[in-house]
This record gives sequence, C-alpha cells and structure tokens, in this order.
Amino acid sequence: MPDFDPKLTRKAVRRGLVRTTTNVLAVLLALALAATLGSALVQERGDREQRMMDVLGTAFKVYNPAYTVTVGDCCETTPVSMSFQVAAAPLRAVGGFWPVGGETYTITQDFFGRVGHLPLGSTANTRLSIALYDLGGTLARKEQVRKVLARLPAGLNTLAVVEFAAPLQQAELKGFLEEKKTCADKVVYERRPSSLPITWGEITWDRGEFVEGKEGCGVGLSNFRSWVRLLREHDEANLRRFDLSLNRLRKAAGDGLAYAYVDQLASVEELRRLIEDPRVRTIRLADATFDLDRP
Repeated sequence: MPDFDPKLTRKAVRRGLVRTTTNVLAVLLALALAATLGSALVQERGDREQRMMDVLGTAFKVYNPAYTVTVGDCCETTPVSMSFQVAAAPLRAVGGFWPVGGETYTITQDFFGRVGHLPLGSTANTRLSIALYDLGGTLARKEQVRKVLARLPAGLNTLAVVEFAAPLQQAELKGFLEEKKTCADKVVYERRPSSLPITWGEITWDRGEFVEGKEGCGVGLSNFRSWVRLLREHDEANLRRFDLSLNRLRKAAGDGLAYAYVDQLASVEELRRLIEDPRVRTIRLADATFDLDRP
C-alpha cells in the first residue's frame, strides 16, 4: 500500500467533485433544452401557432372596438406558454394628430391552450367605448345632438357612432353609405345596451377575404363570416375571456344586420345633414378635431 498523501487525496476529491458537478449540469442543461425545444414544438405543431394569432389576435380586436390594434409577429414560447404582442391606440377623429403606436400588450396562451389575463376590454373607458355601450339606450336624443352639432364649427372632423332607427340589411347599408358618400370604419352587428357590442371593420381579420367596397365602403361582412367559420367549439372558453361567445358571434355574422357604424372622418357639417335622415336614430360623438391640413 502506498503511503497516504493528503495533497493527492484532496486533488482527487476536487477532481471528482468537478467531474460530478459538470456531468450534473450538462444533464440539467440537456433536459432544459429538451423541455424548452420540445414544448415549443408541441405548442407550435401543425397550424397551432397561426391559429392562435387568427383566433386570439382577432378576438382582441373585437374585444377593443374603440382601439386601433396591430398584432405583432408570433410567437414567444416558454416550456409552459406561448405569447405574442399587440399594440393598441385609442381611435381618434382624423386630422388633428399623427397616429402613434400606442401601448404594447402581451397576449399569452398556456400549454393547454387557455388564454391568460387580458388588458383593456370593458375597462377601457374611452369616449368611443362609452358611445358603443350606450347604443340602444335613451341617451343622446336627436334634439340634444342637434344642439351640440349647432355650437361646433362646421369644419371640424369628428369620431362618431351613427346609430340606425332599425338595423339595415347588407344591401341597405351599402346603399346608405353610397348615398351619403361616406365610409364605415367599423360596423356594429349587435345591439347590446350597457355592454360592448360585436363590432367589425373591413380588415379586422388580417388574413380574411377582402371585397374592396363591394359590400359598402369599409364594410367587411364576408371577412367577419369567414373568421366565424374558423371558430370551433373548443374556442368557447377563450372567447368568453374576450366577452364573446360562439352563439353571439354566429348569430351576428349570420344575420348580418348593421345596427350602427363608426365614422372617423365625418365633418360636423356632414353630421348635421345626416342626423335629419329618418333612418338615423341618433349620432353619438366621441371626438372632434380641426383638420390641420385642410385649407
């Protein structure tokens, strides 16, 4: 037996500890990489990544009709979730400002496909949100709106919700917009007093079908119907997080009835003429501004 050497023994113990630690760290790193990459592959399998953008990104726009929403690229993944970002800025009357990107928010879907906490929505109390909440209510009677319009300069641009006395069919809405020589930034396909109604713009679903004004300037009913056909029963739980439901969406898309529309560019002068039309129940003003580029 060789003589006991403390120095050699300490070195051997240190080498053993380093080797064991290195092996354990390598195994843990490999497991972490496998979990991360494997989870990403599972979460992004098939068209799951694109479908999340189609369903959740578009539902977020419907959830926030008073905002301009831009959906970012997909996706950031973790072992337990997948997420993407959206930029949202309140809709304003066109003409007095340069549009900006607004705030950025993250929409997250967990490993099992359930969406997490959502920003804005019913808590986003902009004037346009409130105007949409009040559709079908008793506020903003015609005689009151006439007085408001009478004391505003005729050349101001407005952000307004034009509510119909009776909902218009698709062809009737097209004829109305052509007659008034105006565009609908968004169309309200539901009357739901004290709650945000289903509201849809021409390009609410970015990958949908575009009919280039054939349904009326700015109207995207076929785009809306295409998106609703994409939805499945298992989307119901997530849709409810956006204050939506399959039944409401399918009814609104199927009926295709326009209860109101949002106009971002109508002048006060144009609204004064519009409110005298018997088909118009009332007009709800949400914003007004000078067009700084108009001579």
